[in-house]
Amino acid sequence: MKKAKRQMALTAFLAAFCVSSPAAAQFQTALPGYEFQFPRDHGTHNEYPMEWWYYTGHLQTSSGARYGFELTFFRVGIVPAEQQNPWDFRNLALAHLAISDLEAGDFRYYQKVNRFSIYTANAAAGKLEVFNEGWRAATLSDGAWRIHAAEGKDSLDLVLRARKPPAVHGENGVSAKAGEPGFASHYYSMTRLEASGTINGRACTGEVWMDHEFGSSRLASYERGWDWFSVQLDNETELMIYLMRRMDGSIDGVSSGSLITGDGEVIHLRREQFQVKATDTWRSRRSGATYPSGWLIAVPSFRIALTLTPLLKDQELLTRGSTGVTYWEGAVSVNGTFANSAVRGEGYVELTGYDKPYRP
Repeated sequence: MKKAKRQMALTAFLAAFCVSSPAAAQFQTALPGYEFQFPRDHGTHNEYPMEWWYYTGHLQTSSGARYGFELTFFRVGIVPAEQQNPWDFRNLALAHLAISDLEAGDFRYYQKVNRFSIYTANAAAGKLEVFNEGWRAATLSDGAWRIHAAEGKDSLDLVLRARKPPAVHGENGVSAKAGEPGFASHYYSMTRLEASGTINGRACTGEVWMDHEFGSSRLASYERGWDWFSVQLDNETELMIYLMRRMDGSIDGVSSGSLITGDGEVIHLRREQFQVKATDTWRSRRSGATYPSGWLIAVPSFRIALTLTPLLKDQELLTRGSTGVTYWEGAVSVNGTFANSAVRGEGYVELTGYDKPYRP
């Protein structure tokens, strides 16, 4: 109880600080022309106010038990890097862990909030090295990554090896979230990470998707939230699509996606090139929000037609003790056709702004 109260107080302080601080306007915004460099851009970007490292995946144990998981590290900038002094509250660190226990039909999640320090939470520049208390994502000596988190009855410890290079999304270095300059992020994914390790103490293998975004992460006043989809198909292609939803229920034209080919080429998809249709809904008794639940995705120019089905209906996170955002983040199964050939796969879906408009 004391820890929960501390988290809520810290979050409230952050909200008040961000509203009142003139420094917030002096961070960099995500503008066209950014050139990614790796491994540099796996690290932190303190010159931007918002950043996250985001892992989702499907795992299977040697006995056949299946799990989905989400592990996300957030950095919220308070003071721009060039204005910092040793006593500043420079960055807020937040983290979410969610486990979709498909064998038990159960969904569990956990959250953390801390200020950046060498002891509690931090992120390195130039390489992947981020932690929040005992949760961590780090670069190993051979270039692979290790992610680790343990809380409550759940634990995750995985080594991740990339089978494809980073997939940079958007155009000219930015992924637009609204029509105005700066309403954007610099955004890339590691779309095919081979995982091995343990979940809840049981040996497992699987495939993981990693997103890394940094920028302003603001939505325009007329936008409510987004629907985001990641898909890994058994023909070695991947698909990412996001839909920015307006207050009136329509989809903003800046919504876009990426098709990643078997050899790692990234093909940008404009809004008019794909269709997403919900097939059902699910209403949360905890938040009162009604979410779409099941989707048809079509990309006609590539003869792609997919059906996405939630592996659990309830995969909702209410994160009042950290980010304050209520969202649905869930594991899905995928089947359909690609260039008239049958395909199957796995994916993850994120839905924000269904309880109230998303505002970071």
